[in-house]
Formats: sequence, structure tokens, C-alpha cells
Amino acid sequence: MPFFIDTHCHLDAAEFDADRDAVYAAAVAGGVATLVVPAVSRDNFAAVAATCERYAGCLPAWGLHPMYIDVHRPEHLADLRAQVATQRPVAIGEIGLDLFVDLDYAAQEFYCVEQLKIARDHDLPVLLHCRRANDPLLKHLRRIGVRGGIAHAFNGSPQQADAFIKLGFKLGFGGAFTWPRANNLRRLAADLPMEAIVLETDSPDIPPVWIGRGRNAPGELPRIAQTLAELRGLDLDAVAQATTRNARVVLGLA
Repeated sequence: MPFFIDTHCHLDAAEFDADRDAVYAAAVAGGVATLVVPAVSRDNFAAVAATCERYAGCLPAWGLHPMYIDVHRPEHLADLRAQVATQRPVAIGEIGLDLFVDLDYAAQEFYCVEQLKIARDHDLPVLLHCRRANDPLLKHLRRIGVRGGIAHAFNGSPQQADAFIKLGFKLGFGGAFTWPRANNLRRLAADLPMEAIVLETDSPDIPPVWIGRGRNAPGELPRIAQTLAELRGLDLDAVAQATTRNARVVLGLA
């Protein structure tokens, strides 16, 4: 059976409260051996920690998400540093910038930059939320110099993809590229270097086409991988091996 790493899965989310054990079991049964669970605010550090303690395949990332900018406070950055020291994560995340929704950009930028510094200081990769914000993020990455990471739910240009790759990043692809009308994403998934791609679900969000508007789950990752295999003219085993290797390299997993 092929083995996969879901590099971005919010298994701690309330949408899984009723059946989290079954969701995790289904993922493992399908070959999803490792799930990276990113925090989004200081308030869910405990939920992420509990999820990763309960399920052996779950690994934490600690971060303050730009979509929750209204709840973040400067002192939460000290809490983040303390959390990293207490339970070393695989990455700092989910962090970044979001220019799709109307949020305080100066505040977003402040927390993003400070968290990039935390990642640099602890020699950790970052999980980047980069919705319509690839160029500003690339500017900060060039200035601060983290050890790389994953551009989560990447949807930029080939030139932006190349810039991230040159900075040591992998590009996360999930359910969004399975939709037939996602022409840019499908071209990127088909044409980018295979060594630059990692897989993710962003569960419970970004459902693939066969779910429609329903709840996404980590157990969908093998079918997402099959879609990538078909786009690239590869077999599923080759995609599983390559994306798992890529994830292990960028996240420093044994």
C-alpha cells in the first residue's frame, strides 16, 4: 500500500468532534501515515496538543493564523515561543498573509514577520498561508531567511513557484486542483518539478470535487494523489513516494 503524508490537516477542528477517532482511523487505513496539524491561534494550542497526543501519526505545528488576526495579541508571540520550547513542532504554522479578505494588513504583517523570526531562531520550517499574497511573503522570506517550509494551498504563477522553490519551499496541493475548472492549479500540478510538490487536505476545508461542498477529511488524500498521478501521467506509487519524500525533507522528518 502506498503511504502518504498529509502536510496540512486541522484534525482538531470542531467539525471532527463527533467522529474524530473514525476519521483518523479511515485515514490510516488508506495509507495516510502522518498528519501535520497546524495551530491557528494561541487558544487552540491545547486542542492541537491533545490531538497529537491521542493519535500517534499526528505532528503539531504552532502558529498564529492571519485569518484570526482579531484575536491575536502581542503577548501571544511569547506564548508561541514558550510552546515551541515545551513541545517542539515540525514547523511554525499556520502563519502568513491573506489579501483575499478585508483584514488589518499591518497587523497581519506584524505577526507574520515576528513568527518568521521565531522560525529562524529555532531553525524550523514554516507552513505559509499565502492567499493572494505570494509577492509580499516572498519579500519577507528573502529578508528574514527561514530554512524553508511549505507554501500551503499554493495558487500563484510559475514564476512565484520558482521563487518559493529557490528559497527552500515545497508547494502544497490538495482538493482545489481536483476541480476541472481549476485550470491554473491543474497546470501547476502537472508542470511543476515533482520534487517541489507535497500533498495536503486542509481538512475540514478545501474539499475535492467528489465531495463538493461537504466536509473534507484526511482520508481523501490518496484519491487526491491519484488525481495528481493522472495529471502527470504517473502511477500512484510514484506520486506517493515522491510527495512523501518531499514532505520528509522539508519538515525534517526521519
